[in-house]
Amino acid sequence: MDLQLAGRAAMVTGGGSGIGLACTQALLTEGARVVVVDQNPAAADTVEVLRSQGHRVDFVPADVSEEADVQRAVRAALDLHGRLDTVIGCAGISGPVGTPAAEVSVGDWDRVMAVNVRGNFLLAKHAIPAMSGSEVATIVLLASDAALVAFEGMTPYSASKGAVLMLTKSLSVDHPAVRVNCLCPGVVDTPMSRTDLGRPDGFQGSGLPVMPPEQLAQHAAFLASPVSAPINGTSLVSDFAYLARSAVPPLDFTDGHSPTRDRIGQRP
Repeated sequence: MDLQLAGRAAMVTGGGSGIGLACTQALLTEGARVVVVDQNPAAADTVEVLRSQGHRVDFVPADVSEEADVQRAVRAALDLHGRLDTVIGCAGISGPVGTPAAEVSVGDWDRVMAVNVRGNFLLAKHAIPAMSGSEVATIVLLASDAALVAFEGMTPYSASKGAVLMLTKSLSVDHPAVRVNCLCPGVVDTPMSRTDLGRPDGFQGSGLPVMPPEQLAQHAAFLASPVSAPINGTSLVSDFAYLARSAVPPLDFTDGHSPTRDRIGQRP
């Protein structure tokens, strides 16, 4: 499928590793020009490798929680390409994992909110005016299935991703000329998830439903592209249908009796 991204100017925050790098590569494969924004200086080496492969990609070091950095990154994209068509917000941190809410420090809480929530707000705040000249302006934000269900020991992360989900909806209402959607994946095999879940060697044999970042990046590229034009202000859940499952234990229908059927006709 041609996603109609060839020649488009894109920006990916956190684009130097993990999901962000996969999104960068997906956009480049489609022929887009990409500005990688990342706090980690090592992203510069990653971008050089991509450039050596013939891709049009540039690196801007920035901390997405700092407004001046985000402004500078957006200006750099405009200086490089004269336009901005799409941004994908992948920069994020887990914060304390396995820590009950009452034991989370204010400093840890504030840092998670600064990167995951304020960072995406600042990205949108400064990218939306920069995309005013684009007829296909799109924003894709990375939320999580943790925006929809709570996991023990991950209160700051879950709360921040819930905020990203609502930020997505609010932006689409406030700025209808820009399509804004978010992704809510389950476990994605990245260095961050391996560290968080204590799987330094990967998830082989863990029994966990895990997707490669390249698969999720295809979803992001689709939402960023003109092909998904009718989709706006929504979230795409990629979790192998776990959120669709009932919390009730499996029902035994082998004896010919259905708990549901047996209740039909009974008064409450």
